[in-house]
Amino acid sequence: MPWNLDTVHSSIEFSVRHMVIASVKGRFATFTVDANVDETNLANSSATVRIDAASIDTRDSQRDTHLRSADFLDAETHPQIVFASKKIESRGGSDYRIVGDLTIRGVTKPVTLDGEVSGPVKDPWGGTRVGLSAQGKINRKEFGLNWNAALEAGGFLVGDDVKLSVDLELVKAA
Repeated sequence: MPWNLDTVHSSIEFSVRHMVIASVKGRFATFTVDANVDETNLANSSATVRIDAASIDTRDSQRDTHLRSADFLDAETHPQIVFASKKIESRGGSDYRIVGDLTIRGVTKPVTLDGEVSGPVKDPWGGTRVGLSAQGKINRKEFGLNWNAALEAGGFLVGDDVKLSVDLELVKAA
């Protein structure tokens, strides 16, 4: 049975090292989720997340414009970032490992996220909801996001590892 994304209670965020000493955090403002949830066995569930690459937001318009450019996401040529789950493995209790394919800039690589599933629960309006919180890490260069600048004291302006954080709330379709 399909489930709908509750956008008000969902987020896709990331962080990456800046100049070796700090982290820059950002989010994607626009995304959709096509989810099928098996309430009796969550490992039989599946989801495809489609992110509007141009919706990147790091609270700095100049940096966001650069991240949308061909130096990074190339959002004009590759408007979507897509994650399609392939396998969901129970790790005991509410903990799961989500294995899927992530496509950025037309490059698809396998990615594993460690997650926690909450629910299903009934909401006050008679609906059924499930929550997913998942984290993972990718190397941006594996997806062709290679731009960087060397620092005078050593290191680089932008770190290679990107930490991902996904929080989704889904509502069972009526």
